Amino acid sequence: MAYGHDSGSGGDLQSFRSIYGNLLAPLSADGVVLRNRAVMGAMHTGIEALDRSADRIRAFYRERAEGEVGLIITGGVAPNLEGRVELGAPAMTEDADLEWHAAILDAVKGTETKMCMQILHTGRYAKFSGCVGASSLRTRINKHEPRALTTSEVWKTIEDYARTASIARDLGYHGVEIMGSEGYLINQFTAPATNDRKDEFGGSFENRIRFPLEILEAVRQRVGKDFLVIYRISAVDLVDGGMTGEETRTFARLVQKAGAGILNTGTGWHESTIPTVAHVVPRAAWAYAVKNVKEVVTLPVIASNRINDPQVAEDLIASGTADMVSMARPLLADPAFMKKARLGQPEKINTCIACNQACLDHIFKHQPVSCLVNPRAGHEIEFAGSKVVRGKKIAVVGGGAAGMNAAFNAAERGHTVTLFEASDELGGQLLMARVIPEKTEFDQMLRYFLQRLADEKVEVRLSHAPTAAELCNGAYDEIVIATGVRPRRLDIPGIEHEKVLDYVDVLHRSRPVGNQVAIIGAGGIGFDVAEFLLGEPHTPPQIDRFIEEYGVDVSLHEAGGLRQGHKRMESPPKRGIVLLQRKKERVGARLAVSTGWIRRDRLNRHHVKMLSGVEYRRIDDLGLHVSIDGINQVIPADNIIICAGQDSERDLYTALREHYPAIPVHLIGGADQAVELDAMRAIDQATRLATQL
Repeated sequence: MAYGHDSGSGGDLQSFRSIYGNLLAPLSADGVVLRNRAVMGAMHTGIEALDRSADRIRAFYRERAEGEVGLIITGGVAPNLEGRVELGAPAMTEDADLEWHAAILDAVKGTETKMCMQILHTGRYAKFSGCVGASSLRTRINKHEPRALTTSEVWKTIEDYARTASIARDLGYHGVEIMGSEGYLINQFTAPATNDRKDEFGGSFENRIRFPLEILEAVRQRVGKDFLVIYRISAVDLVDGGMTGEETRTFARLVQKAGAGILNTGTGWHESTIPTVAHVVPRAAWAYAVKNVKEVVTLPVIASNRINDPQVAEDLIASGTADMVSMARPLLADPAFMKKARLGQPEKINTCIACNQACLDHIFKHQPVSCLVNPRAGHEIEFAGSKVVRGKKIAVVGGGAAGMNAAFNAAERGHTVTLFEASDELGGQLLMARVIPEKTEFDQMLRYFLQRLADEKVEVRLSHAPTAAELCNGAYDEIVIATGVRPRRLDIPGIEHEKVLDYVDVLHRSRPVGNQVAIIGAGGIGFDVAEFLLGEPHTPPQIDRFIEEYGVDVSLHEAGGLRQGHKRMESPPKRGIVLLQRKKERVGARLAVSTGWIRRDRLNRHHVKMLSGVEYRRIDDLGLHVSIDGINQVIPADNIIICAGQDSERDLYTALREHYPAIPVHLIGGADQAVELDAMRAIDQATRLATQL
């Protein structure tokens, strides 16, 4: 499964058309012609439930349609009130907001992109009291206990799916997708683990798959021909008590027979303890499960999850693993992904780095979706900065994420921009993030930023730390300070001991580190340093290691695609590491919702000791002296690494404000707020500033 290499650059347009010939080829299904094989997969945007702005959702989808994706699948629309994701989420009921759907359809008018509405019943995942399911078994990821649907209610729900599909056709959608994966209601019927029913929809395999097959037949009968019906099948459940690979193959054949025109594939349930879309997952890691489905059907099959590069997509189609590819988050990162692929410009694609920070984590916090590398995503109408009539001369000081984004976005609008960086290379804190094992997608982030600086003809001056006088000698109209942060130095007796390092010493300066390590600070930086010291720096996720580490059964013989009795791989630790924090809460409690559990699990399996409620007493030759719950102890350590926060680097900003108050000066990124090296905030702030200059 060699799908993980990066796109190259260079070459003429014809050569790239040949390279991506399969991805760019048209496809016809159910009488609907798609311009290429790329699908923008359904995702919860948060706009549906939190904003309901027709202009906002129109702008969101319009930008993707103009970016030349072949098919867009909307976020889920429930077939009835019980099926909603949460209260206020869209449902196709008598009082449905049809203007909302009109705005979505208006987004693709005048383009070749087709629009498909996903029909989603969340079942026991619904975030409100009174949710329903195939059974009354509660999931650990939802505090609400479901009520099992009665037999008559199941038949009524089947009718609701058909009615919803019919309305979608009447509204002008080109098709519907029936969501049957990720652990939602249909999946709750098909899996033995969540179906203890005694009626015709439970028990045997044939009975468990009756619900989706009845839905498909009812939908197809209602909408007729020449209307796209996609079924999203769970290619591998990744939960105990899920379907086997052979059951999935049999089910896929019956799905085709029941009337589906395309099979989309989903991977894993939301409650699975196997990562499916985070940065630790290798690119196209689930190709084996997609191929298992593809082998037994003749209709087009869509591959999904961790496909963020046109060459990866091309390889999946060329190899016969799939006929199409679904990319959701990659089209948040770059709406013009497919247009750039068609033009032979893969180096210009703003690659999804699978961080989940502004997409999935925002949804979990009930915020509209966006993207760390592209803050315009979900906020298109807020970034309407046009070309300036009269360009200014802008100096940007600091070549990290904030400075680079401010520079190329300002230059794009017509300003003449000079970017100063004190070191001999651009990147700032990104240079440290990219060396963390399995965070090599940050290489693509840096590659894109450097490409944009070149495209917008920003003058870059490396190894140059300008003075206030130099900046204010009349050469510049405005100044942007993005000088970043410096590690915070703690006031602990012995802090100057030779064994004390900070995270920059370790991640950037490559200072040697001993075998016994105490890390002070258990936020994101502390976890990064621990992972760095336990792994091989700057290595991408490895498919063989991932499969072994998580006990994935690629043969798909086992139920749920998991190796039964597998014990999570515990590696002999390269070092003895103790991770400490002052707060008394669980270590890692403030990490991101969608990835924090992965990081805690990994450190646990490497025998990292995590301590909270720690008071730091002193550092000496013996190690780190601490007190926990009033008990004094010594943590032996060859090195103590400080990861306890940062302070803003503002010396230049202060000098400018004091001595040259008439010159407009802007402060962004870590220099403005030194909290957890927040690249998401820094990039958003820099991009917004550039639209206002």
